[in-house]
Amino acid sequence: MSITVTRRPSLAPLAAVFGGASKAATSRLLRALPAALLFTVLAPVSVSAMAGPQSPAETSTVQVLAAVDAAGQSQTIPAGLRIVLDDGWKTYWRSPGDAGMPPRMDWSGSTNVASVAVRWPAPQRFSTFGIETLGYTGEVVLPLEVTVERPGEPVSLRGKVDLLVCSEVCVPAAHQVGLDLPAGPATPDAAAGNLIARFDAQVPGDGNSSGVTVEGAWTDPVRGALVLRVASATAPLAAPDAFVEGGDWAFATPEVAREDGGRTALLTLPVVAGPDVVGMADRPLTVTVVDGGRAVEAGVTVSSEAPLTGDRLNDLLPFLAVALLGGLVLNLMPCVLPVLSLKLMSMIGQQGQERRRVRLGFLATASGAIAAMLVLAGTLAALKGAGGIVGWGMQFQQPVFLAVMVGVLVAFAASMAGVFEIRLPSSLSTTLGTVGGDGPAGHFAMGAFATLLATPCSAPFLGTAVGFALARGPLEILAVFGALGVGLAAPYLLVALFPGAVALLPRPGRWMGTLRHLLAAALAATAIWLVTVLAAQTSIGAAASVVAATLLAVGALALATRGFGAVSLVAGPVALVALATAVAIPAALDRATPAAEAARWQRFEQAEIARLVAQGQTVFVDVTADWCVTCIVNKKLVIDREPVAGTLSRDGVVAMRADWTSPDPAIAAYLGQHDRYGIPFNAVYGPGAPHGIVLPEVLSEGAVLDAVRKARTAG
Repeated sequence: MSITVTRRPSLAPLAAVFGGASKAATSRLLRALPAALLFTVLAPVSVSAMAGPQSPAETSTVQVLAAVDAAGQSQTIPAGLRIVLDDGWKTYWRSPGDAGMPPRMDWSGSTNVASVAVRWPAPQRFSTFGIETLGYTGEVVLPLEVTVERPGEPVSLRGKVDLLVCSEVCVPAAHQVGLDLPAGPATPDAAAGNLIARFDAQVPGDGNSSGVTVEGAWTDPVRGALVLRVASATAPLAAPDAFVEGGDWAFATPEVAREDGGRTALLTLPVVAGPDVVGMADRPLTVTVVDGGRAVEAGVTVSSEAPLTGDRLNDLLPFLAVALLGGLVLNLMPCVLPVLSLKLMSMIGQQGQERRRVRLGFLATASGAIAAMLVLAGTLAALKGAGGIVGWGMQFQQPVFLAVMVGVLVAFAASMAGVFEIRLPSSLSTTLGTVGGDGPAGHFAMGAFATLLATPCSAPFLGTAVGFALARGPLEILAVFGALGVGLAAPYLLVALFPGAVALLPRPGRWMGTLRHLLAAALAATAIWLVTVLAAQTSIGAAASVVAATLLAVGALALATRGFGAVSLVAGPVALVALATAVAIPAALDRATPAAEAARWQRFEQAEIARLVAQGQTVFVDVTADWCVTCIVNKKLVIDREPVAGTLSRDGVVAMRADWTSPDPAIAAYLGQHDRYGIPFNAVYGPGAPHGIVLPEVLSEGAVLDAVRKARTAG
């Protein structure tokens, strides 16, 4: 049987149909009704098909089509649910996105129907004020597979279809649809079959016909995103989009990075709502990828890190070389100089000793530096795997760590100044050596201490290497940080290779006493600097309490080691209690509220950068911290001096300071977007550089002024 289907508008009262739509929306639709009616009369939508009656509403018309004109003897009957929407209106996919409601169907009123399976053509993405929804406009046919209970008998398909149809307002629409197929041979209906087949071809498959496949899915905790690797065996990927179902996450439009001439692409989907992305690992998700007329639907299990692709060693080797160079340069940074001074004293004391002993001492120091760097790498890799925010020098954001370092530095300084000397039993001293002594354990501890003190500093090449490592997996993190450790230990390894170099140093004499006091002063100055960082993170009172407890511990140790009888017996426990108190004070007190920025500096707000640039302004971003020595040097020598300071104070230039002294996820995420996980970090944005010009770690006057000039000039 052949039926001509014509869309007819209903003249039912609009208020009743809309069920609560606003008077303004109803008025607009009433004004548009004559034009819509004229369009319907002059250009009817018709399909010659085996079709049920239309179910019209003010914004949508729904009916059931069948590709055959009778039930036949088949167990299944191909059919389709045809939805026609007015211009400017949309309805939703099975997963609507951030808002909306999917079509709901109830076929329970049917006769001789066991089940009705729905297939969903690939949807469109709609973005409105940052809200992402998925659905259809115009006309769509949802292919149906009707399973018959008793083949050969008549089939009566009856259903209720609820839609949410949206434009400026959203209107619920309830449709009653039906189709009767008599018994008898099933003759195909070309018009209906072609219409259903056209939309069935848009249903995402397994990729065999489209040539598109999803090769992998993994989380990117730093960016808070899901990453998909998509490949095409046929034409290059043009504009791939991805829709994710499963779990409690909502995703923004993917960022697309094409590779291999467009044959593969990385789709990064930022999570805009839901739990932390770490919980996505090992979760099964359904991913639909659409690229123009091609689509694929795939089930994926999310990995916690990117898969291994390409020649991993070739990718890693250049960064290992950069890391070696960065670790070597790190020896020249202010953070490490106090430990190098201690080692210098140790070298002078080793004059006249046999070469084997000198070599072992320096190898132990190098081993300590490398081992500490590997421990740091393992800790960062574990934190990253658990979804934590990672970065170079991040341990200096923890007040307890600062308190421990202050205690260690004060102990070294006091020992250098001759306040006390820790004496171990002779047998144990022979085996281990003392801290700062010439035993293997002392040399090893000195190397580890050098690594810990090095982490607040940034050096040329360091940011590149660390950024690469922390953006990759555990293997890269361990390899790059191991190379950093080797670079940092290079001076010790060099002396171990040529132990005769120790003989070139001046002979011990009275001058060593003066040198020891100078080194003690340098160590004390480093401790004072860390106390100022602690005060910025907690409070002046907390920092003062830590200093008092540390000095009490040092005084008690001095009494305990000088052998004053009963006083010595009491002094030891007092020293231990004082040290424990010094560590516990920052843990028990709340962090300080960040102080207001100076008048010409604005507090960092990443969202403000694009707005200011759109207004024609230039933005200078300074990510700094009180514990970052290189940051302080940059400020003292470049940022706070003319002509840079004057340039940053001019009209049209906005200076933003991001204080990372204490943990701040927003700043960490901003650094991660630039593949940087350490500071200092400086960038300049403007009409000529909307995506920013990243400056080197060690600033120069020329580099800053040149970047500001380039960013200020559009085009």
